[in-house]
Amino acid sequence: MLTRLEKEIVKALQEGLPLVSRPFSALAGKLGLTEEALLDKIREMMDRGLIRRFGAAVRHQDLGYTANAMIVWKVPDSLVDKAGAVFSGFSQVSHCYQRKTAGDWQYNLFTMVHGRTESECREVARAMSEASGIEDYLVLFSTAELKKSSMKYFV
Repeated sequence: MLTRLEKEIVKALQEGLPLVSRPFSALAGKLGLTEEALLDKIREMMDRGLIRRFGAAVRHQDLGYTANAMIVWKVPDSLVDKAGAVFSGFSQVSHCYQRKTAGDWQYNLFTMVHGRTESECREVARAMSEASGIEDYLVLFSTAELKKSSMKYFV
């Protein structure tokens, strides 16, 4: 069984961390705890298996990054690891992964880039191409964002 305080902590955590320099301190204040007490309680709940995963998702739109581009690359198999290392070294790249090709679709390395404008994303793609020597690529822009949501407990 969870205590009232443990339920309140779960409810607070599932709403997301506030965008402040000390998010756990801010949450602790709302719960009537010190930051140290809250962190100790979260660790205890994790040790007990009550909290199994603690993750974070940055909402890039809230930070001004409204252009999202999936850049797909046609990379010779012998160069995939090298190209992946180069691409993942770019700070604008949030995801970099290899996929199998199929039929007419011969692009096998995918990178997700976030920028403030589409032209900024295209410029990053050009710089990535120059840095890697890979010239065969497409820049595909998101047209919509699907809502992502997590399970909510004790609502």
